[in-house]
Amino acid sequence: MADESVLPADSPVPDEIVRSVLIHANAERVFAIVREPGWFINDGEYREHTITRNGPLTEVVDPVHGRFQLSIEAHEPPNRIFFRWLGGGLGEISDAPNNTVEFVIDPAGTAKRNLVRLTVRERGFAKLGLDESVRRRNYEENLYGWEQQLGVARELAEGGPRTEAAPEE
Repeated sequence: MADESVLPADSPVPDEIVRSVLIHANAERVFAIVREPGWFINDGEYREHTITRNGPLTEVVDPVHGRFQLSIEAHEPPNRIFFRWLGGGLGEISDAPNNTVEFVIDPAGTAKRNLVRLTVRERGFAKLGLDESVRRRNYEENLYGWEQQLGVARELAEGGPRTEAAPEE
């Protein structure tokens, strides 16, 4: 089986990443996690961030990765939240191309069995305007990163020890 976290050298960088994971929890519990701006800025282990809101923009400061700006574009509890974000060091969100990150929570179980599918969709790689090799590296890092972050969301929502099972598509 091919490694889906690495693009073939001759293929263009896709504009979006889509990844999903099944979580044994209800939608409200999962939404409480993904609604936090920048919860996904980590290295596979949840950590607290300094979060400052300034009008429509939210600044998230991660102790390892630095400063990020986000804006909430859609907030539809308990099923969807949509962020626009710009990584640290690239300027202001209003001045530069940026990616969007959407989290959708869909029921996957029955009324007797809390099970949801959390899907993340990150879009905007094609318009970043960076060198192709930089875009490729960012895409591949984020592709791998979303697999980690979905595992973090599952761990937090299920309230148990982290498992290393791969997220489902």
